[in-house]
Amino acid sequence: MRQYIIRRLLQMIPTLIGISIVVFAITALVPGDYITARNNPNMTVEKAEELRRLYGLDKPDIQRYFIWAGNMLQGKFGDSLQHKKPVLEVINTYVWNSFIIAFCSLVLSWFFAIIAGVFSAKFQYSLLDKLITLFVFVCMSLPSFFIGLLVIKIFALTLNWFPVGGMTTGGLNATGWAYVKDVAYHGFLPILVLTMLSTGSLTRYFRTSMLEVIRQDYIRTARAKGLKERTVIFKHALRNAMIPAITLLGFELPALFGGAIILEQIFIWPGIGQVYLGSISMRDYPFMLGFTIILAVLTLLGNMLSDVLYGVADPRIRLK
Repeated sequence: MRQYIIRRLLQMIPTLIGISIVVFAITALVPGDYITARNNPNMTVEKAEELRRLYGLDKPDIQRYFIWAGNMLQGKFGDSLQHKKPVLEVINTYVWNSFIIAFCSLVLSWFFAIIAGVFSAKFQYSLLDKLITLFVFVCMSLPSFFIGLLVIKIFALTLNWFPVGGMTTGGLNATGWAYVKDVAYHGFLPILVLTMLSTGSLTRYFRTSMLEVIRQDYIRTARAKGLKERTVIFKHALRNAMIPAITLLGFELPALFGGAIILEQIFIWPGIGQVYLGSISMRDYPFMLGFTIILAVLTLLGNMLSDVLYGVADPRIRLK
């Protein structure tokens, strides 16, 4: 296992080099830079050129890439041009806000998807199966901004149960447990929308996997031995149906820190998704490049984690 992990980590090096080249090349092809994105009508040409030299934007693209890559190898992500702070400091300020709603929706969506998928497969073609399928297709078909605006209309404006947006109540300055409750109160609606969006596709996946497993010979053998149906479904069938889903779980790692750009805009949630979108419009290259590389690393680590968990869940698989 240790040798496998070390080998996978070494294999990530050329992959990350390739990703860095592609990402930097894409940003270099985007017209304009931070100076032009500011669109300051009072800025003279001489002042713009001076700022480009100050930010290092006047150098050739190849030279800028090697400077940036060399700094990355030393753990220096540079300073965000837009926020005038180190990139890692900006990420650390906003990424945990996105992590809150992403982690909560991940737990809830997997819980509901497993339950719905199991019962949908167990009672295939029944009324329950049809209702679950209808709900799944509704969640998969409607765009996130529509569902977000719909729940705001119902729960925030009509029923007045939850706030329209934001992360905390303005002027409250709560601390401790009161702060946690205030954040949970404001985060209910975005978590609800994210959970609905994720539950739809996951339910279809678990339903299909369960249908394949419950038709296997060992499931019929377990029933023939007189085991309770609950034991057969949740102990034998579900355990084996979960093995392919481990691959999906590994790819959830970057999603926990990537932010939900559209929903964060709708609910005015101060997450990393909004900051990343703003960095694109403002041509904040240090932040764009640094955060993209972090997401790439998380994706590779998530892929490796899913392989490791796959081997743990199924001892017949040997990681070499």
